[in-house]
Amino acid sequence: MKHYKLIGVDGKEYSADSPGTIGGHRKLKIYGRLDCPSALRHITKGEYVKYRVFFADEETAIAAGYRPCGICMKEEYRKWKKKQNSLKE
Repeated sequence: MKHYKLIGVDGKEYSADSPGTIGGHRKLKIYGRLDCPSALRHITKGEYVKYRVFFADEETAIAAGYRPCGICMKEEYRKWKKKQNSLKE
């Protein structure tokens, strides 16, 4: 059986029997869809692969401290940004 490396709510890697549904960038702490055009463009250039991580779901990515991608998850990003701005006030 194949095992996949995912990131848990604690931000640490663990082995899972199923692949993640959300991709992310460990250094930038961003998560998004697996078909994100921005991520795919950077992966093609070889710039993103080193920091690529995967999550079981969006809730896990959020709990691990990642924010939504502004390209492939525009609505989620707007909500996140609004929340961040309200915390500064």
